[in-house]
Amino acid sequence: MLKVLLVDDEIYVRKGMHELIGWDELDMEIVGEAENGLEALKMVECLQPDVVITDIRMPILDGLELIRAVDELPHVEPVFIIISGYHDFKYAQQAIRYGVHDYILKPVDDEEMTTTLQKLANMIYKKRKNLLLAEGQASSIILEDIIKGNVRREDEYRYAEVMGINRHSGILYALIELQMGSHEKKVSGKNLREALHSQEDLSSNMFVIEQQHGRFDLLLVMNEHENEGSGLRERLDRIHMALTERLNVDIGLYAGGLVKEISCVPQSYQEAEEAAKHKFAENGGAVLYTEIKDKQLYVFNVNQDDVDQLILSLEERKQHAYHTIVDDMFQSFRVRRFTPQAVSSSLLRCITGILAVAKEMGGNDEGLQRLKELAEQSYVGWNLRLMKDSFLIALEEAEGYISRLRMEQSKGDINKIKRYIDAHYTENISLKSIAALFFMNPVYLGRLFRKSYSLYFNEYLLSLRIQEAKKLLRQTDMRMYEVAARVGFQNTDYFVTQFEKLVKLSPTEYRNVLNGTEQRGTR
Repeated sequence: MLKVLLVDDEIYVRKGMHELIGWDELDMEIVGEAENGLEALKMVECLQPDVVITDIRMPILDGLELIRAVDELPHVEPVFIIISGYHDFKYAQQAIRYGVHDYILKPVDDEEMTTTLQKLANMIYKKRKNLLLAEGQASSIILEDIIKGNVRREDEYRYAEVMGINRHSGILYALIELQMGSHEKKVSGKNLREALHSQEDLSSNMFVIEQQHGRFDLLLVMNEHENEGSGLRERLDRIHMALTERLNVDIGLYAGGLVKEISCVPQSYQEAEEAAKHKFAENGGAVLYTEIKDKQLYVFNVNQDDVDQLILSLEERKQHAYHTIVDDMFQSFRVRRFTPQAVSSSLLRCITGILAVAKEMGGNDEGLQRLKELAEQSYVGWNLRLMKDSFLIALEEAEGYISRLRMEQSKGDINKIKRYIDAHYTENISLKSIAALFFMNPVYLGRLFRKSYSLYFNEYLLSLRIQEAKKLLRQTDMRMYEVAARVGFQNTDYFVTQFEKLVKLSPTEYRNVLNGTEQRGTR
């Protein structure tokens, strides 16, 4: 309340002022009365009123002399209203020179006085609010002290006046969180205040300071009318919408309960922090502590079976399958009301599993940069939509990386297989038997061999056998069935047929040609 001192040498005037004006409705109280200027001067020093209503013509010290004397006092700056029965322009001129707020003629009209006092109260509160909200460290320290409960008891009244808090109003703390994920966009406290001031019906009695990058403290004073019914919810939703539209980012707004005293603001702060734990459980908009305080949160990780199924789908390159698993997982986060820590831990479990798979395949963290960065993020500045989008992008990167590791691994395996074929082609081997030996699918092995060497497996095996058969035919006198058996053919006729396909001669013709050439060479 604003403190008022009445100064008039006529008691009936002072008594009339008591009765005519609704001081409580103006959030003012009369703290003292004086019948002359000298007495009033002493009371001003003692009571330090906000408003002094004084007559001009009084004994000992008149009204103008009182104003001049008060002006010389340190640390006292009351606002003066003069009431006088003398319609003298010279008095009015002097009053204006001394900075008097208004000059009202007797008899005092209650409506005129009430209007004047209301304007005066608004002016005082606006001036004090501007001082509190002035750019600089001092105003931030004051607001931080209020939030943390570091305000001295004797200062609470002054702060309440500045913030427009009276017995008909309440105050609440709200946490504003800019939700940008990994994107960078600089938004200052000034930007935030400008966004709020763009909505005239929102800008009054709101105090904003930057807590840390992307997080802001909001102290919101609510009048009695706004406190009724859904008024609080409606105002917070308007604030949320204004910030979202003006700043063009997703906004998290978490509000504590309304309190009546500045000393209770820390309680509202704690409740807002509790409301913020429900950020992934609500469907957007402002989250009010009064609406979620009885709702239970889920604090555990996702089921390991779901994690295993996700990793399996990723390894098998079934993109649609792991997208569906992620959709279901994030739906579960909201429906089952996971805490931010539980969501973060659940994603970390998935990421750790994928990193382990990559490591087993000879990879490293550098190939999974997006997953690694996501694992290092906190949940601050994120919502479920941003987390889900970033997680899916990281999974697609991981899918590609694991596929490349598999290709590199397969190249190493196919070289081993080729060396095995080169060493054992004379034995009874086949694509199926080698695939079983190297724990591979025969169809996949056949495709991999063809891709790696531009030859089908059977073509390569046949070429090795025929080359060795030609060597035996040149260097030995082994019979056909012996050559066929030596190079891995179980059937001599089949050997002859395959030999003719590749060499365009039968094994016998090939040997005879060699023998004939040798004979002609000896003549």
